[in-house]
Amino acid sequence: MRMTDNKPSMQASTDIVLANPRGFCAGVDRAIIIVEQALEKFGAPIYVRNEVVHNKFVVDGLRAKGAVFVKHLDEIPTGSTVIFSAHGVSKAVRAEAEARGLIAFDATCPLVTKVHIEVAKMRLAGMEIVMIGHKGHPEVEGTMGQVEGADDEDATAESTGMYLVETPADVAQLNVKNPAKLAFVTQTTLSMDDAATVIEALKAKYPNIHAPKSEDICYATQNRQDAVKLMAKDCDLVIIIGSPNSSNSNRLREVAEKQGVEAYMVDNASYLQAAWLLGKKKIGVSAGASAPEVLVKEVISQLQRMGANDVQELQGVIESVVFQLPKNLSAAPSKKA
Repeated sequence: MRMTDNKPSMQASTDIVLANPRGFCAGVDRAIIIVEQALEKFGAPIYVRNEVVHNKFVVDGLRAKGAVFVKHLDEIPTGSTVIFSAHGVSKAVRAEAEARGLIAFDATCPLVTKVHIEVAKMRLAGMEIVMIGHKGHPEVEGTMGQVEGADDEDATAESTGMYLVETPADVAQLNVKNPAKLAFVTQTTLSMDDAATVIEALKAKYPNIHAPKSEDICYATQNRQDAVKLMAKDCDLVIIIGSPNSSNSNRLREVAEKQGVEAYMVDNASYLQAAWLLGKKKIGVSAGASAPEVLVKEVISQLQRMGANDVQELQGVIESVVFQLPKNLSAAPSKKA
């Protein structure tokens, strides 16, 4: 629903509080730059398997520059350039791209790649693996697809040695072949609190389960959730900027709600609804890791038009992480006339 009523709808003392950090993370920055550099070097069209990041504004902007987003590689002409999204892909997708003669550049977030490497090492050590994540999410599909036989039509968790769980109830129903050789990994964009609950259930059922050498939930997810928790304590409304299919953005809204605060997620400022804002004294604003700062500014401007006053930016963790671009892209000669 788009909001057209700009009349003041809040108390005169209403303030806006900005979470910090918020918005783009290093992995998202890297993925967008990869698509933009490919377009600059090779010209349009550049094909991207799935949305490079889960944000409508970003995807629409890249599409306008000549990026073509597809769900399946067979939609791409042989010999074309394809970019794998930040969420990662299965081994089968990589093999298909090579077999079809596609020129592939990998925008997989290095922290997702880290989980892929963990899975490969665990399987090499003869372990079964439990993945904690959301069924159907591209990152989960890519990680589950790192094990041998995952692309077989008749593949099962028992045959691949990799199991997917999302809740403690799923853990209760889980049956593995060898509890003595069992490990777990997690999707990088989960709620830290929810993941901790599932991990606790796994450890209670399988006391000898092996944990990853380091936390799988990425630093940016952790930082943004911590920032929203801190912000929400002093707010009576929280607005999260992010697209509906963005896992990390949805988790931010849930984190705020679990603090007992009314919370909503919007794609952009036009989706703000006056009914949410009535009588509110302090409104917290944050953005998922795939949402650009320009959308944050638009939301703030809209709230101010509706009667909000001061904007306070909270202090938070300073993120200085930068990920290198794929070497094959940096070294590739330009083909653009």
